[in-house]
Amino acid sequence: MTPDTPIAAVFGKSVKKRKAVEEGLGLATVGDLLWYFPRRYVRTSELSEVATPVEGELLSVVGEITSSEVKQFVNRRTQRMSHRLEVRVRTQGPEFTMTFFLPYKGMAEAEQRRMAVGSRGMFTGKVQVFNRSWQLAQPHSVVFGGGEAPDEDGAGSSDEALAASLKGLMPVYPLTAKLYSWDLQKTIQFALEVVTGVEDVFPEHLLARYDLLDVMTALRWIHGPDDHSQVTRAQQRFRFTEALVLQLVLARRRAALRAQGAQARTGGVRELLATFDARLPFELTAGQREVGKVIEADLAQPHPMNRLLQGEVGSGKTLVALRAMLRVVDSGGQAVLLAPTEVLAQQHHRSITAMLGDLAAGGMLGGAEDATRVTLLTGSMGKAQRQAAMLDIATGDAGIVVGTHALLEGNVTFFDLGLVVVDEQHRFGVEQRAALTDKAATPPHVLVMTATPIPRTVAMTVFGDLETSVLRELPAGRAPISSHVAPLSEQPHWEQRVWQRVAEEVAKGHQVYVVCPRIAGDELEAGESDAPREDDRAPRRPLAAVEEVAAMLAQGPLSGVSVEALHGRLAPDAKEQVMRRFAAGEVDVLVSTTVIEVGVDVANATMMVILDADRFGVSQLHQLRGRVGRGGLPGLCLLVSHAETGSEARERLEAVAATTDGFELSRVDLEQRREGDVLGKNQSGFRSSLENLRVLRDEKTIVAAREAADALLDEDPDLTSAPGLARLVAEIEDSSRSDYMEKA
Repeated sequence: MTPDTPIAAVFGKSVKKRKAVEEGLGLATVGDLLWYFPRRYVRTSELSEVATPVEGELLSVVGEITSSEVKQFVNRRTQRMSHRLEVRVRTQGPEFTMTFFLPYKGMAEAEQRRMAVGSRGMFTGKVQVFNRSWQLAQPHSVVFGGGEAPDEDGAGSSDEALAASLKGLMPVYPLTAKLYSWDLQKTIQFALEVVTGVEDVFPEHLLARYDLLDVMTALRWIHGPDDHSQVTRAQQRFRFTEALVLQLVLARRRAALRAQGAQARTGGVRELLATFDARLPFELTAGQREVGKVIEADLAQPHPMNRLLQGEVGSGKTLVALRAMLRVVDSGGQAVLLAPTEVLAQQHHRSITAMLGDLAAGGMLGGAEDATRVTLLTGSMGKAQRQAAMLDIATGDAGIVVGTHALLEGNVTFFDLGLVVVDEQHRFGVEQRAALTDKAATPPHVLVMTATPIPRTVAMTVFGDLETSVLRELPAGRAPISSHVAPLSEQPHWEQRVWQRVAEEVAKGHQVYVVCPRIAGDELEAGESDAPREDDRAPRRPLAAVEEVAAMLAQGPLSGVSVEALHGRLAPDAKEQVMRRFAAGEVDVLVSTTVIEVGVDVANATMMVILDADRFGVSQLHQLRGRVGRGGLPGLCLLVSHAETGSEARERLEAVAATTDGFELSRVDLEQRREGDVLGKNQSGFRSSLENLRVLRDEKTIVAAREAADALLDEDPDLTSAPGLARLVAEIEDSSRSDYMEKA
């Protein structure tokens, strides 16, 4: 057999199991089967450690049979005599009872012989409690050295071949219904004995250079190891292979991008940046100065910058980006700032215009001699406004352009786009960013900013496709933010205390945000929640809605306090008016969706209450709480949730409350949401293209693979000495996913 042989060839007469593998696991060939790796391993020589079983969960344990008894009973449905085998198994923990129903006495006695007292095996079933004792309901088993079961659909399995193949560790595979690890184990062991023609993508000299197992040894060790050291060696072989192939693809793409070239932006046409720096009423932080120098050096290169600027909320990322934009304008080019919401785009436009003063009044009365123009383009602007803005962009009169998704439309053209700044990049997909960079005559420089990198961005950073700069130092005037979880599932009376605390804050003359996941009814703000999708399996309960909460607060706990609502369904003018009133101190409590997530800067806002906080992801929660404590006064954030103790949602909230370090939170996010499609368009972490790698666990392997890829390409750009590697790289480069990698 070869890896391309249909999987039916190794299953023989086991049609049901073959269909379960083909349809449930999506495996079609012998090669697919060999590359379907175990999830974990259990020691066959040791009884499983079981703490407190959880009713309803599917449990697999290694145990020793302490009793095995056949009993007769009358089947109520058929009124015929039937038989059951009652087996008791001990573990390092509780004992479990299992009952196997068998129609004939001979079958029951055969099973009893297979499951003899003193035998060890693996037993799988759903945990239940009956007569105050633990049971494994609907059990299946494999007994180590237990002989043959009555038939393949009986209570047990054919055990002799499996027992002979076990060498101390039994692999446990990710499975589907009516399929068990021992089924795959036996079939894979048979396949390993008969398969030929498995290509090793590493020639001998590379196996020696990187101290790797050959492919067949690695496959045998990963499916049937003697001990954990063999598992580790086999896993390292496959993880390094995957990391190296990905790094080779990325390295070749980086080289191709550099070869395309970009226009160096070194200044010299204008003196906007120097004038702006001279007018600043404060000193840049050391971090802002350092990152600014790095970005200026990047902009001066004849190839595109592709940099991630990670900075804590309030660390001054926007000022760093503005200085980079001024450098490009000084070079005769244009810079664009892409924002995810109109509220944020308008905020950026106002703040940039205010910071620049007469430097933003190019071509206008009172404008400075070297002034440029800052133009805003959003989807809600009237036709005349849009046409005027698009004309400024097309002619180059607007050196700095700020906008939303409206900038991505095909009829928006730039005179000379030199720099693309993406604010809160986690709110934009790869294709959207590409739609903007494609508007440049030559590849533009790209700067993406975030306070909490999402999993895909963390993955791309570790894989070396993004250079990273970090702003850790907060400017003067920023106060610490204290965050706490209010667990209503255990302490429902805390809800009343939350609103009392809000009233106390307002009484001090401060302002408060209240954030809800819904607008009204079942209506969610578009793209609101980036919480992991597992939470959608939680029991459904009405989520807090802006309009309902605002009305409730105004009529009850906060009567006499100025309460207003803000959400994306309001008209743009109405949203702008509410935000201006809040900024002016005319509104005490602003009940909002996450439209206030980024860019909103109200110095007197000192407290935030996030209702149903478990419905938001780590990035959103970190961004939201950054809206408070911006005026030198300590900030308070209450994460109100009904999530149960021990759930992933609750763990996420506890992690957010425990730290304000954005990179630490990104690791929490990555652990729960996975890496995303490193080479593709998938932004979510749930469709990872990584088969064996995990970014956090295998960071050292990934970095080592990047160094190896660079060295290999320096020696042999076409990989002629490693045709197997060259083929894998070519397959990825030729796949549809590679289109998205270029755009990333």
